[in-house]
Amino acid sequence: MIKKIPYRRRVLILLFFLILITYLDRVTISLVGVRIKDAFHLSNTQFGWVLGSFSLAYALFEIPSGMLTDRIGQRAVFIRIVLMWSLFTALTGAVTGMTSLLLIRFLFGIGESGAYPTSSSTIGRWFPSSERGRSMSALFIGQNAGAAVAPLIVVPVAIHFGWRAPFFVNGLIGLLWVIVCWSWFKNEPSEMKGISKEEVVLIEKERRFLQHNEPFPWRAVLSNRRIWAVLIGFFCSQWGLYFFVAWMPVYLQQGRHLTETHMKQVTSFLFVLAIGGAFFSGILSDWLVKKKGLIFGRRFVGMFGMGMSGLFLIVTAVSASNFIAVTCLLICGFCYSFYSLTAFSTCVDIGGAKAGTMVGIMNFFGQTGAFFLSIVFGKIADAVHNYNTPVLLIAGILILGSIVWLGIDPENKIENLKAGYILNKGN
Repeated sequence: MIKKIPYRRRVLILLFFLILITYLDRVTISLVGVRIKDAFHLSNTQFGWVLGSFSLAYALFEIPSGMLTDRIGQRAVFIRIVLMWSLFTALTGAVTGMTSLLLIRFLFGIGESGAYPTSSSTIGRWFPSSERGRSMSALFIGQNAGAAVAPLIVVPVAIHFGWRAPFFVNGLIGLLWVIVCWSWFKNEPSEMKGISKEEVVLIEKERRFLQHNEPFPWRAVLSNRRIWAVLIGFFCSQWGLYFFVAWMPVYLQQGRHLTETHMKQVTSFLFVLAIGGAFFSGILSDWLVKKKGLIFGRRFVGMFGMGMSGLFLIVTAVSASNFIAVTCLLICGFCYSFYSLTAFSTCVDIGGAKAGTMVGIMNFFGQTGAFFLSIVFGKIADAVHNYNTPVLLIAGILILGSIVWLGIDPENKIENLKAGYILNKGN
């Protein structure tokens, strides 16, 4: 049965579980956030710095990790990433206070940096362009599956064994993935044992890049307004995503006064709906690209996802009804998944052989947004003694990001940018 599965699909399964474990680890601290706050007597502002330390490290090391992927290949970077994050996930369960918590979460952020650039680069090398949207959707199905499964594992373990135990369990899970990657995965289809010549030809003929060792055209990229639309849009988007994965459990428990069990159910179901959104958005994206063209497909799906998330988040913040607020949060999670897939697909479209670096640049801006969200949310909640005010701010930033996204151009490829920049400089 397994032999009948094309090798590129097997690679996709490996990536699916990588991202699933990534979010299982990443969401754990927010699910036990109230317990950690109580254990170390942390204010919302202090807990925001704990969350922000991860995002800051992730942002600072995202571009170097993407560049390293393009330089030495995905396999070696994958092994570095998962070994390092597994170690510091487990060590989170051994912290003794605010200082050690900040340090370990910062190191965890360094460890996890590069997961998305390296995964995106892998898809760029292992899949023909006609399968790009659906292949990218598998990453975001994995992301949401990890976040959906996490409450069902983490909360019961924390209730029975304390908040430290889930971090030890998650650290061991990551090591199992490393063993599979090290023993089986290869950077290029042509390097894989057992793959058919027909599948290699199919992949390499329809990829949207040529192998080359030219340096990354930093000046041409950072002077291009279309790429700045991608970067600013992603900066805005991560205010929304990191609300869901970092602050939402605390918001539901202390802002909406739900029990820990109800928080677990809402959080898990939100990401279950997001799985459906990621699956459907991949199909929709490929269909729109085929029918309306690459530019329209990427712009429409991205703007819809971020814009609708912002609108429903406004209703969440202003509603006095927990039922309405939770319903709107669930819709937000479904809609947001449309944007995530489109953003990374756009980076792969633009980046080509330099997709790892391009995704790293985008994720640097995104994680910078996540860092600001982590800090600002806690400070506002403490200042006004209300959790809905920072939610309104997030909604406004998401709507702004959806407008900016109209300026992106996925056909604005890096190899063309460099040639155009040199030509214009010469004139």
